Amino acid sequence: MNHQTISSLIWSVADLLRGDYRQSEYGRVILSFTVLRRLDCVLEPTKAKVLAEFDAKTKAGLNPDPFLIRKSGQSFYNASPLDLTKLLGDQDNIRQNIYAYVQAFSPAARDIFERFDFHSVIERLAKSNLLYLVAEKFAGFDLHPDTVDNHQMGLAFEELIRKFAEISNETAGEHFTPREVIRLMVNLLFVEDDEVLRSGNAVVRTIYDPTAGTGGMLTMAAEHLLQHNPAARLTMFGQELNDESYAVCKADMLIKGQDVGNIVAGNTLSDDGHSSRKFDYMLSNPPFGVEWKKVEKSVRKEHEEQGFDGRFGPGLPRVSDGSMLFLMHLLSKMRAAHDGGSRFGIVLNGSPLFTGGAGSGESEIRRYVLENDLVEAIIGLPVDMFYNTGIATYIWVLSNKKPWNRKGFVQLIDASSFWQKMRKSLGSKRKEMSSDHIDTVTNLFGHCVDADLATLLDVDGKEVGQSIVSGKAAVPKAPAGGKVKVAPVSRLFKNEAFGYTTITVERPLRDEKGEIVLGAKGKQKGKPQADSALRDTENVPLGEDIREYFEREVKPHAADAWIDEEKSKVGYEISFSQHFYVFEPLRGLHAIDADLKSVSANIIKLLGELAK
Repeated sequence: MNHQTISSLIWSVADLLRGDYRQSEYGRVILSFTVLRRLDCVLEPTKAKVLAEFDAKTKAGLNPDPFLIRKSGQSFYNASPLDLTKLLGDQDNIRQNIYAYVQAFSPAARDIFERFDFHSVIERLAKSNLLYLVAEKFAGFDLHPDTVDNHQMGLAFEELIRKFAEISNETAGEHFTPREVIRLMVNLLFVEDDEVLRSGNAVVRTIYDPTAGTGGMLTMAAEHLLQHNPAARLTMFGQELNDESYAVCKADMLIKGQDVGNIVAGNTLSDDGHSSRKFDYMLSNPPFGVEWKKVEKSVRKEHEEQGFDGRFGPGLPRVSDGSMLFLMHLLSKMRAAHDGGSRFGIVLNGSPLFTGGAGSGESEIRRYVLENDLVEAIIGLPVDMFYNTGIATYIWVLSNKKPWNRKGFVQLIDASSFWQKMRKSLGSKRKEMSSDHIDTVTNLFGHCVDADLATLLDVDGKEVGQSIVSGKAAVPKAPAGGKVKVAPVSRLFKNEAFGYTTITVERPLRDEKGEIVLGAKGKQKGKPQADSALRDTENVPLGEDIREYFEREVKPHAADAWIDEEKSKVGYEISFSQHFYVFEPLRGLHAIDADLKSVSANIIKLLGELAK
């Protein structure tokens, strides 16, 4: 079965709930029972051995926990003789028996059901006379790992969460990231370390996601690394705010044998669950454009009291969008370069590229990462790629272990044209990246060169092919009667190319007679006073002499102007689309006029036929 078949099968339980529950309430019931059934199936093969061991160690007066873990073959166990199927044998006492069954799980697994508030779920179902029916339905689902592997189960969980979020009018994108975006991010993280990761040695690496959701990013990263090097071991760490997503993620990690203590519940910004740790790799897709007012007090306190010794030293973004706080959080988790360094990928919307002028929190954060040579690349993704928004999104790749050919440079990749239409839209998601698209972007990043995209158009202007042209490679020939459209797709820029100095240009205040007003006291005595109504600013690119710029661009238009040097500020912004803009000449007036005449003649002809 594929994940969509599995999720549809599980979703059928909603038919039982309809009427007694609102649609927005389906999620907690179905997800908690799905996890229960999955754990039930995973433990089934070793159930008898675990029960025998439990009896033996209990009679011997020993703590059975470590022995039961070993016997179960998993990182959790259940010491009850019951399972979901046996619970159906005592319909009158099913409520009490389910409580007893869940309480018999090891502590880590039991916490999952506490996060689901499973007690309330059971009470509500029992009160509605639905508990037995729901348990019976789930007992009929075969979710054994031999039937549904971990990858399929993870996809099924995400599909269910997406459905629940949609019918509840919630934001599905807060819970998970499209799989092809994760695949691309994982490729970008590992491609420059291929030699180490492919070595066959038993390398040990750590990976962290501060917005873990259901654990999809961590899972795909682990799968990718194991494909390249089966001897490698990737230890996963994460933190998640949403209790249900956290519960699903923790259940997934339990089954994979990961240390579930590495997955922490809570708000990453106000309560860092891994405050003393550094990581080799990191991934994150923080919510877009979500305000951080709830944690503002603790974030500002850390910024003001700890400065660069804390997580938010460079500056604070506006309260309406906290995504750059997650970027700084990840910066604080980077392993020192002399200890091997770190690389991370984070998905952001367009706002962090340019929002905020010189001296603002956003600009100071950009200034910090660029002046410290931490940005490897920024990749622009196609629109309509995410479930909850159709806006433009970008993957930032940052590292403190840049290879020699990247030092001092930032690579911008425009991947907005690398997509294919989905057969069926999922929320706002109408486009997806194919494996070929992902490979193309990965290669552009891996080769780290300027490159163009040559699009072949036939005589009717229809696209018939694309190819990447880099270095001295020749542009492909145009089809007969068609043409080739060439546009930049990868560009390398020096870090300082995104910087500028904002200068304040003052003009003198004049009295009623038109005479310049001079200061009468202190430092301003005898000096022309500035007219605030005439005040203006100019952005001078870094590297350009400010005085020369002023004499060339300002003085010819305002001979009496001067620069207030005390107000000058350095800023950084990344005008992504500007660097990939290709001017297309407008059609001539004769061509436009001919088209208008043709259309008008056609309209007159149609009207004449209607009049007959």
